Amino acid sequence: MKVTGPSGPSAPQGSRPARASGGFSLPQAGAAGSTHATAATAAPAGVGDVSALMALQGVEDVMERRRRAVRRGSGILDRLEELKLALLSGQAGEGTLENLARTLREDRPQDSDAGLNGLLDQIDLRAAVELAKADLRRSAA
Repeated sequence: MKVTGPSGPSAPQGSRPARASGGFSLPQAGAAGSTHATAATAAPAGVGDVSALMALQGVEDVMERRRRAVRRGSGILDRLEELKLALLSGQAGEGTLENLARTLREDRPQDSDAGLNGLLDQIDLRAAVELAKADLRRSAA
């Protein structure tokens, strides 16, 4: 079929001109076969796109890893604050110590920012020192 300009396509030679009814018409048999062939070849590409998207969902984003690292460090600081308040009020803070130890054992995501990693190392060290001091107090009592 040849498009001749803004007036639309020209009729193929040797066939009757189509009636201009303005309604819906089904494609002819030759065109339908080529449509199914095109759809069949396009389907595997769509499946490939879906598998690529699923693979990307499994990859952890750099920003998500940073958020997890900051959230973990913030949680440890919160446990240290709870421990400080428990000790100042004269309580043993055993539950707080257990929460601190559990939070410290959580897997820490590594970030590409050396400054953030250094800060998280210091937070972990401070928590480990507090846990060691609590063990010393328990063994001395």
